[in-house]
This record gives sequence, C-alpha cells and structure tokens, in this order.
Amino acid sequence: MSGETVFALLAANAAARGDKDAMVDPQARQTWAELDRESAAQAARMVDAGVNKGHRIALMAENSARWVMFACAAMRIGAVLVPLSTMLRGPELAAQLRVAGVRHLIVQPEIRGRDMRAELATLDHAMLPSLVNLWWSDEALPPASTEATGVAQALGERLLPADELAVIFTSGSSGEPKGVIHTHGAAIRANAGGNAARCIAPDSRLYLPMPLFWAGGFCTGLMSALNTSCTLLTESGSDAADTLAFLSREKVTLFRGWPDQAARTAAHPDFASTDLSSLRPGSLDAITPGSAPPPGARAPLLGMTESFGPYCGWPLDQLLPEGKHGSIGKPFAHARVRIVDPDSGAVLSADETGAIQVGGRNVLKGICGREREDTFTPDLWYDTGDMGRIDADGFLWFAGRRDDMVKIAGATAYPAETAAMLERLPGVERAVVCDVAVDGETRFGAAVAGVGLSVEELASAAQAALSPFKVPRLWLLLGSADELPRLVSGKVDVAKLREMIEARGVTAP
Repeated sequence: MSGETVFALLAANAAARGDKDAMVDPQARQTWAELDRESAAQAARMVDAGVNKGHRIALMAENSARWVMFACAAMRIGAVLVPLSTMLRGPELAAQLRVAGVRHLIVQPEIRGRDMRAELATLDHAMLPSLVNLWWSDEALPPASTEATGVAQALGERLLPADELAVIFTSGSSGEPKGVIHTHGAAIRANAGGNAARCIAPDSRLYLPMPLFWAGGFCTGLMSALNTSCTLLTESGSDAADTLAFLSREKVTLFRGWPDQAARTAAHPDFASTDLSSLRPGSLDAITPGSAPPPGARAPLLGMTESFGPYCGWPLDQLLPEGKHGSIGKPFAHARVRIVDPDSGAVLSADETGAIQVGGRNVLKGICGREREDTFTPDLWYDTGDMGRIDADGFLWFAGRRDDMVKIAGATAYPAETAAMLERLPGVERAVVCDVAVDGETRFGAAVAGVGLSVEELASAAQAALSPFKVPRLWLLLGSADELPRLVSGKVDVAKLREMIEARGVTAP
C-alpha cells in the first residue's frame, strides 16, 4: 500500500505498473497509466464545471471501465462519490439523492432498456435543493482550462486520509435509505487487511461481476484493485456463454462474486470446453475444477457496508482447521471485533453468544443525517445487528440477525420497506411482507388486506416504486387485517403467514 488516499494509490500504481491492465470490461480496457491520466483529465473538467472537494457526486451507471474512470476522477480530488444502484426507481432515487445531499449527478442515458432521461424528467427538483448539475455518462465535458488542471492536481496532493471518500447506500433496519460514510484512510486500510485472505495479489486478474455501486463491487473489487494494483475485470451482463468467453480470453486468475452466478456459469454447456486453466485457488468452488470441500469447511467472508467489506474470514484457498468447520474464520488483523450482551452491552467471554460489534479506526465515519450517538455505542463501537460468538481460539461463529434483514439475489432487502410502500396505496388496510421460497429461491411474499384490490394493480405499483428484487413474487389478498394469523402477544405470526402465502399466494399476471 503506497498511500492512504485514492490520489496516492493511482499515482503509485501508474508509476509501478503503468503498462499493466487496471480495468477491463468486454468492450474496453485501461492500463494503470491510462486510468491515472484519464481520471486526472476528467477531474480537471469536473473542476471547471463546479466540482470541488467535499461535494457529493453521484454515479448511476452499469459496470464498465468508464464507471471506474468517473469514480476515480471524483475521488482523486476529494469529491465524495455516491454510487447509485441502477435498479433505483423514481421515489427511491430521489430519496437517496436527498439523504446524501448530492450536488452533481452522472447518469447512463439508457440502463437495461430504461430511458433514464425520461425517468429523471419526472423527479421533483424542488425536493432536491442540493442538486445543481446533471451530466450524462456518454457526453464529454468541455476540455479543462489550465487553471482547472492545476487546481485538480493541488486538490489531489492535499487530500488527507481523514477526508471523506464515499457514501455507500445500504438498507436500514427501518427500510429507509442508509448512506454510510467512509473516509479514504479507513476504507483503504479496511480493504488492505483482507486482501491476503481473499488471495488478491498484484499479478491477480480478478473477475468480479458484482455491481460496482454496491459494497461487494466497490469495496472488494475497485478498492482491492487500487490497493494491490491487480487487474479488475467486470461486466454488466449475466449471460453465461459470454462470461465464459470473457474469462478464457482474459486469462482470469480469480473468480469472485456470487456463488449462484458461478454455479450457473459452471452449468452452461460451454463450460467443459472452455479453457479456464488460468484460474487459481481462491476462486469460487463451483467454477474451480476438483471435488467440492465438505460442507462448512470453507469459511464465508463476513462483512458489511459499514465495515467497508469483509472484516472476518479465512484464506479462501485453504480449508478451515478440523473442529472449526462451520465458523466464519478469524477477524482480520486490522479489525476489532467484540461480542456483547445485546441488552446490557456488557462484553461477553469466549464462547458466549451475543451481539457482534466492530470498532477501531477502519469502520465507517458515520451515517448521513444521524448523530454520532445514534450510530455508535457510547464507547464508539458499531453494532452490526448480527449475533455470534468468538471461541477460545479466536474463531467467530455466526448465529444470525437480530432484525429481519433478507438477502434476495445477493441484495439486502427489508420487508418493512416494501410493506410501507404497499400501505400507501389506496384501499390497502394492512400489508405484511416476509421472505418466502419460490422455486428454491428466497423472494418476498406479501399478504395485503383491503377492499377493491387486485394483484395486478398491486404488483404494477410496486414495480414502479421499488427495485425489482424488493417486489413481492407471491401475493395473498385478504378481506381484512383480522385474517392475519397472530401470536398470543397480538403480533403477526410470520411463520404461519409464510406458510399461507406459500400455499395460497399467486403471482402477478
């Protein structure tokens, strides 16, 4: 690690590995020298257009080398990058722009068939007082002035590890958008602490299809490349045949990402005839030739947006020691992890199960709009919402979530958010959303009570307001909220309701 700012990392990588690939997508590639030069030129154009240190600049685009260039241009001058999901719909997009106080917005004009010019035209700009600039990713800003070029260079040289790097959104337990703030130094150190366990080295050619707007892509993809000067390979599509051709052509050495994507790729008819001899240990098991390890023998990485990616794990090219199968491995050397009683906050002893908290100088700086005391414990630890225990040998054993967070297709979703949206619709008395099994996959199911409702209208409204993975797949219409199953306490019996939705729920026509 040559420095604790993005500006310093770009300069160091250009000097040491300038002619080596930095970023590659199926249509384009950039060397480290090109990324440094082109991001510097774009940063100067941004300065001319009014961007300055500390300004929040959002980027809404699909994975590409150009996405990386825009991101690096903003971060190298101290502008705060706000990566936005390409799945956001109007109300969600406006909420994140407002929460983060975004001043400048860069958007890809067409995203998976969506006309973003038309969609953004419907935003109520009166509700976005901070937003002053909107640029399209395919348009070039005018050439930078000599003065702006000098200012951009000076901003980068004066950038500090304590300066804010990015606001990365993740769902909060209430379903409201949660903008997590990270600084340059904390993000770089947090990422560096886990790269060895993730088998990432300077000569790695890391394939990571996770969206760069999520922590999985941004924290463990882009930042890993900046930190190690490896090559990051990414794509926006998910066609298995195209992916296999890409992996072979580019001689990928490390396949990371979602296990289900790796499984789909390995199941494709072209898999057996594709040359993947460049892959090294540490890639996902499904894509790696050889026998699968015993269940629980490989430790999953444990992390979150607030910790800037994984903070605990085990070398991905090694099996866990005997007796530790099923654990998460050990916290990385840079990380501080403790287990506390969730009620009293008292620190627990080895092998006692409690709340997992993370601390130290490498965790988040804060959350947009929240006071420090509403974010951290009094002694400045962050409660992850996870439960677990650390045994006498230092291995962490995960015991689940304290709230109702659900992972759907690799994305974090909260039933409360979808339910709240449905309850704003005319005629809806009550909506309860929970996770259900649909064809072996986790999806949302919704029980909606009210009058004059139709599944088609409810699904259409949800699709217009929510990201696709948050839209219920199964719908159960009830005449009144009295039909909801309840526990003795009066609360909705979610387990019983799940059974009802799975048995009687219907899909939208």
